[in-house]
Amino acid sequence: MERVIERGAALDVHKKSVTACVRVPGPEGGRQQEVQTFGTTTAALLTLRDWLRAHGVTHVAMESTGVYWKPVYYVLEDEFTCLKLPRSSPCKVPGRKTDVRDCEWLAQLLEHGLLRGSFVPPVAIRELRDLTRYRTVLVQDRTREANRLHKVLTDAGLQLASVASDVLGKSGRAMLTALVEGTTDPAVLADLAQGKLRRKLPALREALTGRFRKHHALLVSQLLAHLDYLDEALEDLTAQIEAALGPFASDAARLDAIPGVGPRTAEVLIAEIGVDMRQFPTARHLASWAGLCPGTHESAGKRRPVRTRKGNHWLRAALIEAALAAVNVRDSALAGRYRRLVRRCGHKKAIVAVAHKMLATAYLLLADGRTYQELGAGYYDAKHKDHDVRRALQALERHGYRVSLEPVAA
Repeated sequence: MERVIERGAALDVHKKSVTACVRVPGPEGGRQQEVQTFGTTTAALLTLRDWLRAHGVTHVAMESTGVYWKPVYYVLEDEFTCLKLPRSSPCKVPGRKTDVRDCEWLAQLLEHGLLRGSFVPPVAIRELRDLTRYRTVLVQDRTREANRLHKVLTDAGLQLASVASDVLGKSGRAMLTALVEGTTDPAVLADLAQGKLRRKLPALREALTGRFRKHHALLVSQLLAHLDYLDEALEDLTAQIEAALGPFASDAARLDAIPGVGPRTAEVLIAEIGVDMRQFPTARHLASWAGLCPGTHESAGKRRPVRTRKGNHWLRAALIEAALAAVNVRDSALAGRYRRLVRRCGHKKAIVAVAHKMLATAYLLLADGRTYQELGAGYYDAKHKDHDVRRALQALERHGYRVSLEPVAA
C-alpha cells in the first residue's frame, strides 16, 4: 500500500497517561517505530512535544474519550498537523486490545493516509463555543429550577400557575416574596397582582389558599435565590458572547436573516461550525457532521429507513428549535417545504428536513458571503409542479377517471 506520510505519530490519550508511537524511515529503506508513555501534566506534554520534534514528526493522530484530548491537542497544534479521531475511527485491534497495540495500529493507518480527523475550530471559535454551550446549560438549569418551584407550590396546595401565566413574572415574584416573608392571607397576596392579572382577583384568592408552611418558605427562598443567580450569570454570559462575536458580526447578521434564526441561534451556529466553510467540502458533509441527515442501510438492492446519525447535538438542538419557529413564518419557503413534507413524513421528520435545509442555507451564506434571498411560500410547489400534477392524475386514474388537462388562460 502506498505510504503517504513518512514521519507520523499516533497517541492513545487517557486521563493520566498518553501512549505514543512514532513511525519513521529506518535503515535499509525499512520502517522503524518507537513507543513511549508520557504523563498528562503540562510539563509531561511539553516533553512529548520535544520527543516528537526530535523524530521529525509532521503529522500526529490522537484517539481519546471525553475531553482528555484537548490539552494534548492544544500543546501540539502549533508545531504539527494534528488529527483528532472521531469515536468511529478504526482504532481497535480485535483480540489484542492494549494501549500500545492501539497506537501502533493507528500509526500504521496514519502513514497510509487512512485516517480522517474531526473538525476542531480555531481558538476564537473554541472560546465562543465554550461560552454558548455554558449558556445553554445554564438555561436548562434555570428551567429545572423553575419546575422545582412549581412542584413546591403544588405541594403546598397553591395553584398559582393555574391562574398566572408566568409564576416568575413581576406579580408572581411579589407574591412569592410575600409568602417567604410569612404572609399567607390569600386576599393580601392576591392584591399584589399587577396589570391584567388584577382582573382575576377572585380566582387568585382561591388559588392562593393552601397549606404553605415554614419548610415551604425555606425551599422557595432557596429556589428564588438560585434563579436570581442564574439570571445574573446569563446576563454576564450574554454580554461576553456579544463581545466575542464582534469579529464575526457580519456573518451573524447574514445568518439572522434566515426565517426562524434569531440572534442566539446565529451565535450557536457560528460557535459550532465557525465561519470558514473549507472544513466541509459541501453542505451535505456539514449536515452529516451535524447529525441532520438520515443514515444509509442498503442490502440486496433494498434501502431500509434508518434514524438520523449521531452528530453535534448542540448544533442539532439549536436548529430543531429554529425550524419549529421557521414553519410558523407562513410566507417563507421553509414553511412551504414543511407543509409539503408533513403530509407524507409526519411532523418530526418534516422538522428535521427543514432544519437540514436551514443548515445548508447557512453553509452557502458563510461559504460564498452572499445574503439570504426569500424564495416565497410557493417556491417548492412551483419547483415540483409537474410531479404534483402527475401524482394527481395517477390517483384519479386509480379511481376510474380519465382526465384531460387544459391550461387556464392568464
